Amino acid sequence: MDIIDDQGNKIQPQFPQESKRVVAGILGILLGVFGIHKFILGYTKEGIIMLLVSILTCGIGASVMYVIGLVEGITYLTKSDEEFMYIYQTNQKKWF
Repeated sequence: MDIIDDQGNKIQPQFPQESKRVVAGILGILLGVFGIHKFILGYTKEGIIMLLVSILTCGIGASVMYVIGLVEGITYLTKSDEEFMYIYQTNQKKWF
């Protein structure tokens, strides 16, 4: 599968580091309410935001964080390793 950037150019997959796609996807689905998947990907600021929203709202905001974690986890798992690496680890797309 070819990876195409925003301008329609084909991107050559050259990723020496391993993909964290499966781990981040499963943690996003199971523990997304706490932002654990964000910490796995190195997005500390976003992980702290999700964790604090869940805790400081006494669980009220946790339902929103759960939906965000669920959607992101499913999104991670539906991407190929090359797409995942390009979008979330090379370009650092932090939300959705």
